Amino acid sequence: MNKLIVAAIGGIAGGVLLSTQVAGPLLAQEEARNASVYQQLDLFGDVFERIRANYVEEVDEAALIEAAINGMLTSLDPHSSYLPPRDFDSMQVQTRGEFGGLGIEVTQEDGFVRVITPMDDTPAMEAGVEAGDFITHVDGEALLGLTLEQAVDLMRGPVGSEIIITIVREGEEEPFDLTIVRDRIRLTAVRSRLEGNTAILRISTFNDQTFPNLRDGLEEMIAEVGGLENLNGVVIDLRNNAGGLLSEAIRVSDAFLEQGEIVSTRGREPQDGERYNATPGDMIEGLPMVVLVNGGSASASEIVAGALQDHRRAVVVGTNTFGKGSVQSVMPLPGNGAMRLTTSLYYTPSGRSIQALGVAPDILVEQRDPVEMTEEEQGSVFRRNEASLRGALQNSTLTEDEMRQLEEEQAIAEATARLRNEDYQLAYAIDILTGLNALGPNAQ
Repeated sequence: MNKLIVAAIGGIAGGVLLSTQVAGPLLAQEEARNASVYQQLDLFGDVFERIRANYVEEVDEAALIEAAINGMLTSLDPHSSYLPPRDFDSMQVQTRGEFGGLGIEVTQEDGFVRVITPMDDTPAMEAGVEAGDFITHVDGEALLGLTLEQAVDLMRGPVGSEIIITIVREGEEEPFDLTIVRDRIRLTAVRSRLEGNTAILRISTFNDQTFPNLRDGLEEMIAEVGGLENLNGVVIDLRNNAGGLLSEAIRVSDAFLEQGEIVSTRGREPQDGERYNATPGDMIEGLPMVVLVNGGSASASEIVAGALQDHRRAVVVGTNTFGKGSVQSVMPLPGNGAMRLTTSLYYTPSGRSIQALGVAPDILVEQRDPVEMTEEEQGSVFRRNEASLRGALQNSTLTEDEMRQLEEEQAIAEATARLRNEDYQLAYAIDILTGLNALGPNAQ
């Protein structure tokens, strides 16, 4: 009995010691931290009141608070920001695939506005804006010192109105101006076409329309060539695609994968992580694929490229991608606004984080500028062979069907040569698929 009493007393003493020597200091630290936070909030309130009372001009209190909130968020990283009600509504409209503006995706880098990519068939692309350009002025007003949202506000305006932006571009000695007419931007998420027997899927953005557009376009092309057995393969063109909805990137990847992880996200706490896996079913039943990327391919584009690359499902061709490997959660706030907050990083199936690194292509292929050729020069390239020589012997061993096939192959070769001049990277991708098909299914 005495031993039990001694043990109980020892347990109580140990508990007191633990609470005083361990828990006590921890609680004290937490209280000190909270006190510091409240002091800072008091400081904020004091500064706010002094501005209201003493600033040289009367201030808009709501605008002041909005600027403070946005400053707090933008100090975290380039992608966290405050969305006032107007911007929140615009973002929701953009997600559905239609909005007004110039047609550029931008970010902020060292206080400057940098173009991630101009969107397909938009005023910005037609005016010659390129991925990597820095926009320094809008209508003569400097953007340095403004938040990204303030800079974007300056670029907004009525449809049909003109805007002059000043561009600084690598390789150009001096800044130069571009005049752009604002327009309503209607994004076609996916454009599909055939080059010979190769299906080209140009994905310009990831919004609610992306996967349905891709599925319908692919089905139409398969029907046009007379079935999958007549298709060389698929090129997914993600160049200058700045991203969009994570859910659509997962659906596009899943369309060509039978199983395995597509992407995982990891937050600050282990329990916040999520993993997204492919479901059975490959829309093209294992046909070879090439994914085209460049420095304007970001976010959701990098998820698709990374997933197909890690599963060895596609050859990635082009140049290194942008390297945006963070996930932003949009959290509605009182007053119909919202905040965009970076809550996690995403990882490719092999466990790679591409944040600030990007996806490196399997085959590095730089784009080449088109070279103008006269009809005579084109003819000399396409037709300089034995058959073109005066008095050459004709091949009489070919049947009419074989002659027709040769003519069709010649037409495809000429079209490919023209494409190589117009879009070298795409022509390179098609050449890869043609080579894989020539070697047969065992080469894949």
